[in-house]
Amino acid sequence: MHDNNGGRVVERLLLNCDMGESFGSWRMGLDAEVMPYIDCANIACGYHAGDPGIMRRTVALALEHGVAIGAHPAYPDLVGFGRRSMACSPEEIRDLLHYQIGALEGICKVLGGRVAYIKPHGALYNDMMADPLKLRTVLEAVAAYGRDLPLMLMATADNRTAQALGDEIGVPLWFEAFADRAYTASGHLVSRRLPGAVHHDPARVVEQAERLARGDTLVANDGSALKLAASTLCVHGDNDSSVAAVRQIRQALDAMER
Repeated sequence: MHDNNGGRVVERLLLNCDMGESFGSWRMGLDAEVMPYIDCANIACGYHAGDPGIMRRTVALALEHGVAIGAHPAYPDLVGFGRRSMACSPEEIRDLLHYQIGALEGICKVLGGRVAYIKPHGALYNDMMADPLKLRTVLEAVAAYGRDLPLMLMATADNRTAQALGDEIGVPLWFEAFADRAYTASGHLVSRRLPGAVHHDPARVVEQAERLARGDTLVANDGSALKLAASTLCVHGDNDSSVAAVRQIRQALDAMER
């Protein structure tokens, strides 16, 4: 089911999780508890979180469990955890992506693994989804890095424009949905500043994961039906209840494949 070398073909709904987001003596997330249940680990590369030691330990943990390793690059914003948008030029975005992917790739190389895909983090992720020029910049940077690395990006109500851009530039796309987030009618995430943006009930999180896996519609925040075509599902494991939800989602998805 897993490939330590990252040669994973997306044939079912893959579970991905943000990992390696500790920094120095500051610890964040329950990586060791979550890693056995996921398919893909989005590993911070030092710009919003993570440091060389954290990166090495997280890569080793992923390899131990046969989990595909993804670079999780961000704007250079440790203080804001990469959640603040920055006025970076296309050249700066290209360079910060290559710098971070290369750093993680180096650690993977000495441990016998490789970077298998790219998933931008935080504000960089949101900016590329809102700005076609930034999305093109990110796609071109990924293509320039080489090896046909897929780019993970947000599934919306209509993926056609993004897919056409990915096809034009020659970058495979993995469209991502969220089990624990509320959606607008257009398929964008409800702002965390609004009530109900995050689902905290594990049963509701698991139900949304199952609906996404089956290709069923979700109910958007305006009450309309929303269909998302996704190949990967983002889960979070930063507390005991979220780890329990990840375990239940894994069990539910495995049961659907039998």
